[in-house]
Amino acid sequence: MTTNTRTEVTFEDLPGLMSRMTGDEKHGPAATSTLDALWVLYDRVLRVTPATAEAQDRDRFLLSKGHGPMAYYAVLAAKGFLDPALLPSFGAYDSPLGHHPDRTLVPGVEIGSGSLGHGLPLAVGTALGLRAQGLTDSEVWVLVGDAEFDEGSNHEAVAFAGATGLDRLHVVVIDNSSATHGWQGGIAARFTAEGWSAETVDGRDHEALYAAFTAEHPGRPRAVIARVEPKEY
Repeated sequence: MTTNTRTEVTFEDLPGLMSRMTGDEKHGPAATSTLDALWVLYDRVLRVTPATAEAQDRDRFLLSKGHGPMAYYAVLAAKGFLDPALLPSFGAYDSPLGHHPDRTLVPGVEIGSGSLGHGLPLAVGTALGLRAQGLTDSEVWVLVGDAEFDEGSNHEAVAFAGATGLDRLHVVVIDNSSATHGWQGGIAARFTAEGWSAETVDGRDHEALYAAFTAEHPGRPRAVIARVEPKEY
C-alpha cells in the first residue's frame, strides 16, 4: 500500500483548524468521533492528493457519515484540498462548506452525503465500476457511523459486497454507541458472516488504525470498526 508524502501540518493542528468553524448545527460529537480515522487515512493510506484528485486511478474516499463534517473539512484543509481561509465561512449561506459535504463545491469530495444509509451502497457501486474498468489498483474507502446500520440498505450492500468479493472495498465504521439496534457478537460479526475480513480496534489509536487499514485481505472486502467514546447527547 502506497503512503502519502507527509506535510508539515500534524494531527495536533487539526483542533485549531476545526475551531475556525463556528455557527449552529455543528454536530460536534459526530465530527470529532471521526477525526483520528480520517487523519490516518489521509496522512498515511489514501493514494489521492490535490494534484491527483481527478486522476482516474486515484483511491476514492466516501464520507457516508455526513453529519458534522467539520473534521473532514479540517483534514482536507490540512492536506491542501481546500483553502483554510474558507473554514470560518462554514455553514454560511454563500459558503461551499455546508452542513453536509457537496461534491460539486468542495475539492476532493466524492459524494454528497448526510442521508443515512447511502454511502456504503454508493461505495459498492464505485468498486464495481472500477473493477469493470480494470482499475484494480484503485481502492474505495467509505466511512460510516454505527447508527447507519439501522438502515436496511447498508445490510444489503454488506451482503452483496461479500458475495461478489469486492476486495478493493474498505469500510470504516465509527462506533460511538449511537445505533438503535444491536448485533449479536458485535458489528464486526455482521461483516464476517457475509464473507468480509473484519477487525475491531481503538478508534483513537493511530497505529492500531493504520495496521487495521493496511492488513491484507485477499479476495474479500475489508471492514474496520473503530470504537470511540459513547456519544453524549
